[in-house]
Formats: sequence, C-alpha cells, structure tokens
Amino acid sequence: MIENYNLFLLICGIAFLLGALFPILFKRTPVSLPMLQVTLGAIVGYFWITLDFLNPIENGVVIEKLTEIVVLVSLVGAGIKIDTELSWQLWRPTARLLLITMPIGIFAMAILGYYAFGLSLGAAILLGAVLAPTDPVLASSIQVGPPNTGGEDTPRFILTSEAGLNDGLAFPFVYLAIKTAEAFSEGDRLTSELLWSWFTHDVLWKIGAGLLVGIFVGKVMAKLVFSKYSKETTISQGYVVIALTLVAYGLAEFVHSYGFIAVFVAAFVFRRSERQHSYHQKLHDFAEQSEGLLMSLVLVTFGMFLGQGLQSGVELTWRVYIVSFTFLLLIRPLGGFIALTGLKLPHTEKYAISALGIRGIGTLYYLSYALNQGFFGEEDALKLWVVCSIVILASIFIHGLSAPKLLKMTPNKND
Repeated sequence: MIENYNLFLLICGIAFLLGALFPILFKRTPVSLPMLQVTLGAIVGYFWITLDFLNPIENGVVIEKLTEIVVLVSLVGAGIKIDTELSWQLWRPTARLLLITMPIGIFAMAILGYYAFGLSLGAAILLGAVLAPTDPVLASSIQVGPPNTGGEDTPRFILTSEAGLNDGLAFPFVYLAIKTAEAFSEGDRLTSELLWSWFTHDVLWKIGAGLLVGIFVGKVMAKLVFSKYSKETTISQGYVVIALTLVAYGLAEFVHSYGFIAVFVAAFVFRRSERQHSYHQKLHDFAEQSEGLLMSLVLVTFGMFLGQGLQSGVELTWRVYIVSFTFLLLIRPLGGFIALTGLKLPHTEKYAISALGIRGIGTLYYLSYALNQGFFGEEDALKLWVVCSIVILASIFIHGLSAPKLLKMTPNKND
C-alpha cells in the first residue's frame, strides 16, 4: 500500500506539472487540461496500480469530503469574480436556467434512469438531481475573468452565475431522492405529508436560510476586511478566502440550510463591498490557484478510477452511452433553449449558453453524499456510478473541445 501511495503522489505531481506547463505546451492544441489529466489517470489506473480507496462503493466518504472541498473553493472563486451588478434584468437568464432548465434535466434523466436502467424510483430521482447542475469546477474555463478586468460578456456571466447557484439548488432534489429511497426501504411510500415536509423544510427553509446566511457572512467579512484598522495591516488573502468559505458553510450547515448557496452568496456579497479595491484580485488569484490544484488531484484520481473500472471489466451497455450523449447533446441544450426563449439575446449566445452545461466534480459530490446515507441498494449504486462517470467523462471531452469554438461565436467584450 505504501508503495502504491508513493506512486500515487508521483502521478499527482505529474498532473500538477501538466497544469503548470499547459498554457505553454498546449497553447495551440484543441485539448483542455481536464482532458489531459483524466487521460493520464486512466492510463495509470488501467495498466499500473490498484488503490483500494478508489472504490466508490466502499469509500464513498473519502470521495464526498474531497469533492466537497473542491466545490466549495470553486464557489468562492465564482462569487468573487462576478462584476455584474445585482439586477433582475441582468440575472433573469440565470433565474430561467435555474427554474426551467434544471428541472427539465432532473425530470428527463429520472425518466431515463427508471426505464432505461431499471433504477428504483429514489435512485432515478437521484440520477436526475446529481446530473442536472452545471459544474462550477470544470466550468471555470468558460466563466468570467478576474475582478475589475472590464465588461463581462453575457454567456460567461450567465454560465458563471448558473454554476454558482445551481449546485445548492440541486440539493432539494437530492434530498427528495433520499427521502424516497428511505420511505421505500421501510416499506412505506411517498405521501402528501412527506412531500409537504420536503417542500417546506428542504426547499423553502434551507434555500431561504442559506441565502440569509450568505448575505450576513459576506457583509460582516467585508466590514472586517475593509475596516479602517485592517487597511493599516496586511491581511493574507489565503486566510480570508478560507475563512469566508468555512464560516459561511459552517454557519449554514449549523442552521440546517444549504452551505453551497451560502458560500457563493457570501462571496458575491463580499465582492459588492469596495468593488474597485485591488484586494478582490488577490482573493481571486488565491482561490483560482487553490481550485486548480484541487481539481487536478480529483481529475487524476477520477481517471484512475475509470481506468481500474475498465480493467475490472465493468459492464458498459449501449444504453449508458445513448443516455449519456442524449443528456449532454439534447436534453441540456433543449432545456436551455426553452428557458432562454423570449429573452433579447442573440441566437449564438443562446446556443452557447445552452450547449455548455458542463458536468463534473459536483456530480461526484452529490452522488457520494446521497449514497453515503445508506438507503440505496448496491445494484442501484453501481449503476449510478457507471452512468454518472460516463456522463462526466463525455462532458470533459465534448465540452473541452467545443467550448473555445462556441465562445468564439460570442466574443468577450474585453477583446
């Protein structure tokens, strides 16, 4: 095990080196950094090593906690770099994606999971819930630039704000899946009382409380950081980013609300204070580098997991591929178009926003979190891991190759 562990560190070091040299060595190539890191991990996992902790069924807690940290750092980074002011007109496309596109994705994938893969009702709902949100981590390359770098083009802003908020808003449906699986495991069924409890607590209370906690933490942290006393000292951006993340997340979880929503909102509210201050740029740089390092670790590990799965002969039926590509190439784009219909956006912008619904590390977190509750059968769990892994892998390559071309159709206003 120690020998394999040392080899694992070596592979992670190579993945980090790829991240450092990527802008130089692969500047003129169509490949993305996630594509390279996942491929590296898959090759290593298939040919060289076997690490027990890569088994998602037996070590779901490790996966849950690691991916949770990555998503949290990504959410802080997304909130800090948004320059666009808070107004209904500017945020309306984001609201439509959250309230229309995401439910369409959840419902469509739940139906496909139930009929195509024979999942139980709870597992089918879970499949839709974990795949519906756009990932804030892997979508960072198509998001807005650093703070105070100029006007933000519409597609990048919408994709950034969507990724920042939909991770938390997917949680109610994850809990609906858990409650459904729990009810069926106890021989009960979905009742109006259960659904009402879910709606009032998991939807209304947890979302509302998460928003309030985020606003409170963001305002208090901004007061402390930008106070007259603090201006006379040097405050480490690393401490502030981590404190903003953990205080918002910890307080939100303490009052039984959604920590992901609180973290993004806290970062966004913090960003509203002293908007032109250069300190926001420092916070962004630290958050971005931390996110990149953690993302590299997760991606190379995810690649190893895929490689070991192929080596062990995990069955991948044609249904898995059909459903995965249907979701990425049809359901998400169609849902995006439906949500953006009627808005005064150019057709090319609607197409880019709808097509770039990247799936990734957030899906791994939601899936491991739900399965760790212990209400889903092993057969359902294995099917869920297989389907979600293929969707993420396909998204990494499809969106990695298509994103630059799609965004060129809607050039950045800074260009």
